[in-house]
Amino acid sequence: MHPSISYNMKKVKFLLLAVAAALLTACGTTNTVPLTGRKQNLLVSDQQILSLSTQQYSQYMATAKRSTDAAKTAMVKRCGERISNAVVSYLKANGLAADVAAYKWEINLVQDKSANAFCMPGGKIVVYEGLLPFTQTEDALAIVMGHEVAHAVAKHSAEKLSKQMKAQYGAQALGVLLGSQSAALQQLGQTAFGFGANSVLRGFSRSNESEADYMGLIFAAMAGYDPSAAVTFWQRMAAGSQSSIPEFFSDHPSDEKRIANIQKWLPEAKKYYKPQQSTSVPLPGRTK
Repeated sequence: MHPSISYNMKKVKFLLLAVAAALLTACGTTNTVPLTGRKQNLLVSDQQILSLSTQQYSQYMATAKRSTDAAKTAMVKRCGERISNAVVSYLKANGLAADVAAYKWEINLVQDKSANAFCMPGGKIVVYEGLLPFTQTEDALAIVMGHEVAHAVAKHSAEKLSKQMKAQYGAQALGVLLGSQSAALQQLGQTAFGFGANSVLRGFSRSNESEADYMGLIFAAMAGYDPSAAVTFWQRMAAGSQSSIPEFFSDHPSDEKRIANIQKWLPEAKKYYKPQQSTSVPLPGRTK
């Protein structure tokens, strides 16, 4: 093939990809992330993402074993309810009452030794028993749960799906948008939510993780939990050997960067902090 022909073909291919990307962007909706004000271009609707997440969550809970520890379960539910109530109050107070209807909150502690937690779009929160030895206090647990809820509030799953659609389907993604439950979207949803639950909602970008850190810190403070617990929690994590750091944290920013960011955000977070009760005591069944 003549070099000029090859060059022209590459140029045409590049232009077609650029046009496809422009069409995808034009067909999407622009969303503003609460608290941070960051703009997102989303190619999937709230209805689509909620339908996908509800299906995946139902399948997961059909086989998951709920914790039989009544005290720890009550503590996890209390923590989740305080954070969800704070989120709902914030959304309503900031002209986002319409978003509240998308949340059907549910909070579960499950029997699993993994140090993990997640919040599905729509407010389905799951904490693994294996996370509690690392958090140690309810304040620290609130930091983790606030982070996971922040992923849902910031619509990071929809953002991740949108990026996958652009990368994997190109112009074909326009067809995906026409059907609320197309096979292509279903496949992408299964990839994004990825049960085995050890991988659920993981693989967010580092910028998404940092955004969730910031938002989660604020949400925990709004719920009456001491945001300073985030510093001691991550210092405790950083003090451990590399092999002892749970898989849950492996996709997140480094401990050093995270602690530095949290210390920078703490003065703002403390503006929202109004203690409700002492939550720095060890979790049920754990001694100092």
